[in-house]
Amino acid sequence: MQTKKERNRKSWLGITGFLLLFLGISVITYYVAMNKKLDNQEKDALKDFYIQEQEIINDDKKDEEPKNEEVKEQKKIEYIAVLKIPKINLERGLVNPNSYLNNIDYNVQILNNSAMPDERNGNVMLAAHSGNARVSYFRNLDKLSIDDVVTIDYKGKNYTYKVVNIYDIDKTGKAQIIRNKNTNTLTLVTCRHNTNRQIVVICELTNTK
Repeated sequence: MQTKKERNRKSWLGITGFLLLFLGISVITYYVAMNKKLDNQEKDALKDFYIQEQEIINDDKKDEEPKNEEVKEQKKIEYIAVLKIPKINLERGLVNPNSYLNNIDYNVQILNNSAMPDERNGNVMLAAHSGNARVSYFRNLDKLSIDDVVTIDYKGKNYTYKVVNIYDIDKTGKAQIIRNKNTNTLTLVTCRHNTNRQIVVICELTNTK
């Protein structure tokens, strides 16, 4: 026969187990909801970017700022360019290099000292996480091959690049970039998952329209 102390102990264990289960479900629900919210914000930001790109192409109010301040405040993500890698089904917006969102923990990051696509003989340098997290946007970068196509939409123009070199380097915080300095290039960098190595993909500009 159970004593009152034993019954109370089992009762507390049951309550504790229920609370832990409830907490776990709440955390998972919150995580899923936040990811869904971020997905929707990023989709809206991509739509806004393409609308603005079309306005630039049509020379329609190129530099006009939004007049509705409330709408301006709600627009939390603003892309200045969009990176596309068809082979790995990647389409990601790029934010202003000075934005706090220009960080691999949030987005594909435009690295320090990176050029932009319209700079003559410049090198656009982008980095993102590999792995299985939500922000692991370069998780499939290792699937790229020579001659694969990468594009960047920027200021109303589409810049098309071709992969010309792929190599690994040690993860030291610095990346050795081997490229032709007499042409426009795009460099993509990510960690090789579960190693102390990084993948560097060099692309050269083939077309601008």
